[in-house]
Amino acid sequence: MMNWIALEDINQLEQIKTSSTPSIIFKHSTRCPVSGMAKRNFQLEAPLLPEEVDVYYLDLIKYRDISSHIAEHWNIRHESPQVLLIQNGQCSYHASHSDIELAELVKNISVTSG
Repeated sequence: MMNWIALEDINQLEQIKTSSTPSIIFKHSTRCPVSGMAKRNFQLEAPLLPEEVDVYYLDLIKYRDISSHIAEHWNIRHESPQVLLIQNGQCSYHASHSDIELAELVKNISVTSG
């Protein structure tokens, strides 16, 4: 089961940028059937995720300003649906639309065991 963290405040981006563990941001439009399908597929692959990775869910209809800030900060064009992997303050992987595959994203996660 996917452990979504609602991304509803721009200040949460500071936590994501400074976190020592990887974070995933899933940008989702509740009005788009392609986005709905991508979200369902993403959730089906949830067991592939290392448990220490935080997974944020951004509702683009309610929080478009946060999505714009993400696009500006990491210099990645806004798309929906879209997934970003943030590690050490950098976006190390992103995909949009039908290219969103959690199995592919997981290959890019760097988890340091301590």
